[in-house]
Amino acid sequence: MSRKKHVAVLMGGWSAEREVSLVSGAGVARALEEEGYTVTAVDVQRDLTGLMRALSEPRPDVVFNALHGRGGEDGTIQGVLEFLGIPYTHSGVRASAIAMDKDLTKQLVAAAGVRSPKGLVLHRGDLDDGRHPMPAPYIMKPVDEGSTVGVTLVREGQNSPLGEAWTFGERVLVEEFIPGRELTVGVMAAPGAEPRALTVTEITFEAELYDYTAKYTNGHAVHTLPARIPEAVAEEAKRLAILAHQTLGCRGVSRSDFRWNDEKPGTEGLYFLEINNQPGMTPLSLVPEQAAHAGIGYGALVSWLVENAACQLD
Repeated sequence: MSRKKHVAVLMGGWSAEREVSLVSGAGVARALEEEGYTVTAVDVQRDLTGLMRALSEPRPDVVFNALHGRGGEDGTIQGVLEFLGIPYTHSGVRASAIAMDKDLTKQLVAAAGVRSPKGLVLHRGDLDDGRHPMPAPYIMKPVDEGSTVGVTLVREGQNSPLGEAWTFGERVLVEEFIPGRELTVGVMAAPGAEPRALTVTEITFEAELYDYTAKYTNGHAVHTLPARIPEAVAEEAKRLAILAHQTLGCRGVSRSDFRWNDEKPGTEGLYFLEINNQPGMTPLSLVPEQAAHAGIGYGALVSWLVENAACQLD
């Protein structure tokens, strides 16, 4: 019987999503141990020397990247792992950097024929005068944060679209608000294989937005899968999720988020919002839930990611 791989699970980090990453990483480490892998959990700090030491004493066969947000899914840690020559899960350097930049992602998928809400990128200083950059209602979000961190709905009659509480960087993506329903699609793709869209989940919630609290607090959101939507809309959402995954050059798993205005005919109301090239792996996370619906248990999912890890500049 061949030896199971030694896997280092990277978690934590220093982004706004640190706590979510710690939960994801703990779940992954526990599942991999149950699957028979030797596991080392690494709480990543902003300390490159310490990280290099953790990945050399002993050197793992594979790194499972359970980091979220800046530093963990924007190509930074991927570049370190490429330098070290250690295979790692999820997308490579280029795809990770692009996927983390919501504006660049929108430009690339638009060129491939994927519709997204109209928007523009402004610097924070452009919004300090209180004037609306577009007719309300509209969405403001950081260009390079994940997990809906900082996402704000601005309604007509609000005075200033940006208050002093904004701590998410200088670049702000402003998008038209798409009324309707929240949909998401997970995609799995082994190297050299055709990507597979798992299913479409509809997310319903009591808050105005599917924000960080709704996403990661038990009871704040309801996931319905498969979504109770017309077959044509479901198939189009899955097609677009695969197209976005391929256009950015993602690997492993990704998850694309959509809004669907169900008052428009056919698929005209379907809009791509963003892609997450390193979806969460917490008990409330969407991709593990979709994989389970497709007959792939949590342990099988994380094992599949480990066995399909790669180390090559994409």
